[in-house]
Amino acid sequence: MVRVSVTDNLQRHVHCRDLNVEEGSLADVLNDVFAQWPELEPYVLNEQKQLRPHIMLAVDQSLVQGNLKDWRSHRGFHRLHIMQALSGG
Repeated sequence: MVRVSVTDNLQRHVHCRDLNVEEGSLADVLNDVFAQWPELEPYVLNEQKQLRPHIMLAVDQSLVQGNLKDWRSHRGFHRLHIMQALSGG
């Protein structure tokens, strides 16, 4: 199972909570997440199915931002954390 969590600041925009989904590729896991929380998908992905500039994924210990091309088939991870890429001071 993959444990999926969303930061509190994203939960203010989209009502969702942590969940467990079946293991698979990152694309499979994201599809399962968006099936559970359909309102999250347009907030996370643009029309080309790439991460929006203000979104970052933590796949176990690795950060993913921008182009998902090299990550879509990534497998064998157990945690996915979806967060806003905040900036400023």
